[in-house]
Amino acid sequence: MKTLKKLKLIAFSLLLISFFGCNDSESGSANKEAPTISVRLVDAPGDFEAVNVEIVDVMIKMDDDSDDDNGWLSLEANNETVNLLDFTGGFSKVLVERFPIPEGTLSQMRLVLGDGNTIVIKNDNDEDETFDLKTPSAQQSGLKLKVDALIEEGFTYDFILDFDVEKSIVMAGNSNNIILKPVLYVSAEASSGIIEGTVSPTEVPSMVSVLVNDMETPETDDDFIISAYTDENGAFALWGVPAGTYEVVATPIDEASDYGSGSAMDITVINGEITTIGDPIELQLKPGSISGDVTNDIVVTVTVKDGDDVVIATQDSNEAGEFLLENIPAGTYTVTISATGYVSHDTENVLVEVNAETALEAITLVEE
Repeated sequence: MKTLKKLKLIAFSLLLISFFGCNDSESGSANKEAPTISVRLVDAPGDFEAVNVEIVDVMIKMDDDSDDDNGWLSLEANNETVNLLDFTGGFSKVLVERFPIPEGTLSQMRLVLGDGNTIVIKNDNDEDETFDLKTPSAQQSGLKLKVDALIEEGFTYDFILDFDVEKSIVMAGNSNNIILKPVLYVSAEASSGIIEGTVSPTEVPSMVSVLVNDMETPETDDDFIISAYTDENGAFALWGVPAGTYEVVATPIDEASDYGSGSAMDITVINGEITTIGDPIELQLKPGSISGDVTNDIVVTVTVKDGDDVVIATQDSNEAGEFLLENIPAGTYTVTISATGYVSHDTENVLVEVNAETALEAITLVEE
């Protein structure tokens, strides 16, 4: 066959799924995953120019509401200094993001502070003046906050630490010291749901994924993928999916499989709830292709029809009469070659197989 310039009929989009965020278990995604926690810091406004606080850590205690200093778990927050006044009016500071924790009752939380704290206040000349914020040693270890939140497997929980800066700053009278005695409030909510379902055929091991647009912005830097493997029954569970509407995509793990991706559209997730996809996600057999060559060296129109005369595909050849129709579903078809001034030619019972090219014999059209 002459050198062939491929003429693509249908663009077949393959979603390349990253493997981060997936379950490491071989047996399948339906196994439950550890819950995760996110902690954000907000602040009530205060009449200062800046209140700079050194954040050392955020810690929690599970199933223990005692005053004992043992049993605290670090959430490995970044050690950094932040200006609390930057996080008013709807802005927040992420201290911990999707950190895995045990299931059970989250009894207490504390924000651990360092001693590198400062405050900026206007002086009598209306100029900014910076003062050290003295932090009592008892406060540096972290103000203990009662939480008593039930933490269940598979969900992500958002905790908001509301730092009331106005109430937290104490002017120490004659000593001229300014003391930081944090006044904090904590609130929590389940900030994710679960998607469960099955993939068919069940015997084809697959990865199931959703793409999460984390900030609902056109930028992709904050997007991430939640994915999981199907088990031996084709079942899967996607844990910790934020509320929203998603396309759930299933893709065979073996790239050499006869099957390509399948998807379920418009799957809605509600925080704190399980969404079950009623019908299995059907993996689609990979399409084949039909190629051929018309020896008249003219542009011809190639039409592919099924047994009910439904047009499956149509396209023109190149100037040499060569054609390649891709993404034709597996099946048996009639291929019609036509051109102005020539008698149309039908090739019947053309078998297209999965992920294979069917090459027709060379065709010569007869002039009318």
